Amino acid sequence: MQGDRIAIEEVQRRIGIGKFFLAEDDAGFAGCVYIELQNDRSYLGLLSIDPARQGTGLGKKLMSIAEQYARDHGSRAMDLLILNLRTELPPFYLRLGYAEDGTAPFPDNGRQKQPCHFIKMSKRLIPEARS
Repeated sequence: MQGDRIAIEEVQRRIGIGKFFLAEDDAGFAGCVYIELQNDRSYLGLLSIDPARQGTGLGKKLMSIAEQYARDHGSRAMDLLILNLRTELPPFYLRLGYAEDGTAPFPDNGRQKQPCHFIKMSKRLIPEARS
């Protein structure tokens, strides 16, 4: 991929639809995550942690905050998409209880240097009721 991960116009559009959770400390911006409530499921994306702070648990903490927000607003599950070229990401999400749930095409925006697709992952946020 070339260029920015997301255009400012797309961030502005998402602000009107979902919610960004930001993390900062004395040194400044540390990370963020985006969540979009979608009835009984939510979508999580754009998890980003400052490289100097990766491995500190901040990503896990932001995920936990986003998941609790979704639960508090009636979501029973969380869905996310990962670019298949980011091979370090599935193990991170698997450790947090997410499971692979298929694939989806990556939109052809002319920025790809090689073929790619999304890996769909999901996690149940509220246990299923037992009868």
